[in-house]
Amino acid sequence: MSESNGIPADIIELSFEAALQELEQIVEKLDSGRVDLDQSIDIYTRGSQLKQHCETKLRMAQERVDKIVAQNGTISTQPANVE
Repeated sequence: MSESNGIPADIIELSFEAALQELEQIVEKLDSGRVDLDQSIDIYTRGSQLKQHCETKLRMAQERVDKIVAQNGTISTQPANVE
């Protein structure tokens, strides 16, 4: 696990899209009700880590967009409106 944020290395290596897809699969499993309690706790924990990883990836993308805003031929920093 990464010491700084508690996210396992295999999750850190995932792209945003791959992490989101796995998170969606976890939600489907939990919603189905066909998972025993211990497994539910384990996959919920992984889902929480995947969610945190996705949020980090989105925040990093937001920061990149904020840094690169062309205005009147010059580069300036402005917050992006991504909501």
